Amino acid sequence: MSNSIPELEGLRVTVDDVKFMPQLQASEDRPFPFVYFITIHNDSEETVTIKGRKWVVTDAGGETIVVEGDGVVGKFPRLEPGEHFSYNSYHTIGSDSVAEGAYIGVTADATPVLVRIPRFEMKSPGAGA
Repeated sequence: MSNSIPELEGLRVTVDDVKFMPQLQASEDRPFPFVYFITIHNDSEETVTIKGRKWVVTDAGGETIVVEGDGVVGKFPRLEPGEHFSYNSYHTIGSDSVAEGAYIGVTADATPVLVRIPRFEMKSPGAGA
C-alpha cells in the first residue's frame, strides 16, 4: 500500500462479522472458507468513490497472500457524506490466518484517498482444541 495516498478523516471501515462457512467451495490446500461482512462508512465531508482494494492475508506459518483488484465485489460504490456501503465476501485459509488491507478511493475532485481495513482473525476449525 502506497504511503503517498493520504487517509481521509471520517472515511472508515468496520469488520461487522467473520464466520466459518464449511459449505462454501474451497481448495485442498486452503480448505477453510470464512465469510466476512464489511461496511465502508463515509463520515467525511467529501463524496468518495471506491476504485480498488488490497488485501493481505497471512497464515500461521508466515505465508502471505496479497489480493488486489478493481472495485469492491465488482462494484465501484459512490458514497456521499453520511452514506455507507455494506457487503460480504470470503477468503479460504489452510491454517489460522489474519487479514487486513485497504480500499483506494477518489474524492469528487479526483484526489486519491485510502481507508484501512482493520485486521481480523480467521481461526481454522479445531485450532487450539
